[in-house]
Amino acid sequence: MKDMNGMKMNDNDHSDMDMSGMDMSGSHMMMHGGHMMDMGDLRKKFWISLVLAIPVFVLSPFMGLNLPFQVQFPGSDWIVLVLATILYFYGGKPFITGAKGELQSKQPAMMTLITMGISVAYIYSLYAFVMNDLVHSPQHIMDFFWELSSLIVIMLLGHWIEMKSTMSAGNALQKIASLVPDQVHMVHEGKTMDHDISMVKDGDVVEIRAGESVPLDGHIVSGTSYINESLITGESKAVKKEIGSKVVGGSINGEGTIRVKVDKAANEGYLSQISKLVSDAQNNRSKTQMLADKVSSWLFYAALSVGIIAFVYWLIFGDMNTALNRLVAVLVIACPHALGLAIPLVMSRSTSIAATNGLIIRDNQAMENSRKIDYIAMDKTGTLTEGKFTVNGLKSIDSTINDNKLLSVIAGIESGSSHPIANSIVQYAKDKKIEIANFDDVQAIKGYGMSGKLEGHEYYLVNMKYLKNENIPIDSKLVQTYLDKGNTISYLVADKKVLGFVALGDRIKKNTIEFIKELKARNITTIMLTGDNKDAAATMAKQMGIDEFRAELLPEDKNKVIKQLELSGHHVMMVGDGINDAPSLAAATIGVAIGAGTDVAIDSADVILYNSDPFDIIKFLKLSHHTYQKTVENLWWGAGYNIVAIPLAAGILAGVGFVLSPAVGAIVMSLSTVVVAINALTLKM
Repeated sequence: MKDMNGMKMNDNDHSDMDMSGMDMSGSHMMMHGGHMMDMGDLRKKFWISLVLAIPVFVLSPFMGLNLPFQVQFPGSDWIVLVLATILYFYGGKPFITGAKGELQSKQPAMMTLITMGISVAYIYSLYAFVMNDLVHSPQHIMDFFWELSSLIVIMLLGHWIEMKSTMSAGNALQKIASLVPDQVHMVHEGKTMDHDISMVKDGDVVEIRAGESVPLDGHIVSGTSYINESLITGESKAVKKEIGSKVVGGSINGEGTIRVKVDKAANEGYLSQISKLVSDAQNNRSKTQMLADKVSSWLFYAALSVGIIAFVYWLIFGDMNTALNRLVAVLVIACPHALGLAIPLVMSRSTSIAATNGLIIRDNQAMENSRKIDYIAMDKTGTLTEGKFTVNGLKSIDSTINDNKLLSVIAGIESGSSHPIANSIVQYAKDKKIEIANFDDVQAIKGYGMSGKLEGHEYYLVNMKYLKNENIPIDSKLVQTYLDKGNTISYLVADKKVLGFVALGDRIKKNTIEFIKELKARNITTIMLTGDNKDAAATMAKQMGIDEFRAELLPEDKNKVIKQLELSGHHVMMVGDGINDAPSLAAATIGVAIGAGTDVAIDSADVILYNSDPFDIIKFLKLSHHTYQKTVENLWWGAGYNIVAIPLAAGILAGVGFVLSPAVGAIVMSLSTVVVAINALTLKM
């Protein structure tokens, strides 16, 4: 089934803010057989059809039996006929139109089966009416107007429930969207004026007062405050923010007044990205979902074939009435409404649970692939560690430069970078009240470090791999003490010689060690991929309990490691920050991005952990396992009964006096729908 093909916002629409993945109005669209179905229209059809069906339930016999609440009087058959006809053409229209699309594409599936069931029931009931009321046949022929009406009402209700369920993944995120104001206090030439949020562009400055929400992603240019980012990071404690600190749209300002320079407009920021993820997740067609379509297709051909064979058999060895009855029974029983709900209900429930547990499932296929994962490759900095570095050592090893000058030069080069290591060094220099050198032409050296020009000299701040590649000597004893403690070393180089170095240490995230233990308990091999030198990487890996690691890697090297593992027959999950690791995330069986913040390249990942907690991967694995179990269960509940019901409806046991009537088949089908819905709702983390 193709669903989630667009949503609308309510009157609080933030204009250019791309919230296409969030439904704020209750309107919702889905595709069936190429036919667009609007949730509002479907809801209306259900209620009108229910009103039309109630008189049919009262005036028409059920399974040929008059129930206590049923009444009949002269002309009641005509009322039933008229109401059932309206029901068929009005309530059944979405299914008929959807079936038309499936048949035009030569892919008969669910909508074709549903249409076949209600059409056969209606046409046969019309035949029964003519024979009973107009021709006055001596043998009463049982009609199925009661069953037709109940089928249409149940199916409309089921599809309405399905559409509402598929929206539920965005519910946890709608709270974030509701925090974004319609208007912002825009600062221009020192004056503050209120403008619609749609007018704000990259580079504009907005003022955020005490208690107000942060409207857009940006960084503080004036003021200090504490920001509550709980809806975004999951951390309830307010975070101190000062000049230079980044803020994310949807977070709540504390008591201070701050001015923020906008980094991303409304349609590019964090909330817009999350909205797109929800929409993508709901639009995604997994292999299991396509399997449901295939099963429906098989059911269509099976029911049609068995129905025709049964009709011919009973026409030869019985009579026309019996032959028609058997044909109708087979085709009505094969109606796959429960199968149509089997997977969407489970996946929407699963996506909703994921969203409330720090997970955004961008590709439902990832949940199915998780069962195969036997290797998890992880970036180190910012993934397994906090990414918050502390300067633990700084030493000049050349007579031409002292420690203060060394720090000034190193901080000057790093001031042109946004990397956590660079920020730590710059802040360290400021704390030491060291004047930071003003470099010209600072450039990044991919996979190695930075370079820049100062007073006619070319300086390089690089890693050990660069020294080895350029054959620049360094006495390893000078840095060994720092390496033994897991520090990352950056070397300052000029004129092909090392002038000095700075050692920085990172902290392991609080859940990392427990996370690694849990993966081992699941027989999943972990491998750490890092650009650090081998000694530092070995120390960190040992502290975390990781047995395998690869060090001194460029981004393309990580990608090669992933491909080599997969070529060896492994199924690999790659976990990274989504920026330098983007190629690896895309190449892996499952790509997981840590931290769905403003700087994460979320398009490269299948799963986003917006709490930045690696232990959430365990939640993902558990949820995927339970989701798969529920999916398989629902497929059996949705289609498995046909294995028994279709032959019985065809009359295979008629010789021993047992025949499954169309009405009983309809009830069994309805019960399977209820079971499928209840089973999906029992899914838990």
